[in-house]
Amino acid sequence: MPAASTRVAQQERSRATQARLLEATVECLVEHGWSGTTTTVVAARAGVSRGAQLHHYPTRAALVTAAVTHLTERRAAELRAEAEAVPAGPRRLDRVVDLLAAAFTGPLFVAALELWVAARTDAELRDALVPLEARVGREMHRLTVELLGVDERRPGVRETVQVTLDLLRGLGVANLLSDDSARRTALLHTWKRQLAGLLTPDDGPPRSGAASGSEQP
Repeated sequence: MPAASTRVAQQERSRATQARLLEATVECLVEHGWSGTTTTVVAARAGVSRGAQLHHYPTRAALVTAAVTHLTERRAAELRAEAEAVPAGPRRLDRVVDLLAAAFTGPLFVAALELWVAARTDAELRDALVPLEARVGREMHRLTVELLGVDERRPGVRETVQVTLDLLRGLGVANLLSDDSARRTALLHTWKRQLAGLLTPDDGPPRSGAASGSEQP
């Protein structure tokens, strides 16, 4: 086999190993929490050797932050694809908010909560997680602006988008220990009506793909 083909095959195997490790990490965080998500457990679940795991991610903090980064990016791409299937019109805002709300109740959000709590008393994890969460927050804010099709140059729009994300995050936490879907549905119904009024310009409905330069507060 030529050297170039060998390198390509090795790179593909390396990417596949990394993907298995990242998926297994999030699954372990959801099922076992931070304390139960050891590198040994993750390697076994992913079906890779301990040496291979250490080669790619030498510490547990490096492994879990890489997993959250990977799945956050994947989920953002899925949200964009799901939103593209939603037709324009008065019901689009409702559907976009529902899609965002689902992102704050899924396995990735549960895994992130495990890390936030653990990072309070784990200095190594906190040092790795703080910059990651800042970046994820900014990206989520930009994604929300994009999906809603609003212009952050208008007064109050940036703050309204952030309030929406804070509300969805809080409702996701409330849903963690018990099924809070009925109360969440009622609260979101009320907020969608408020949101439509706050985000709609005086001269017409929000424009899809409007310009923005968002940053999380």
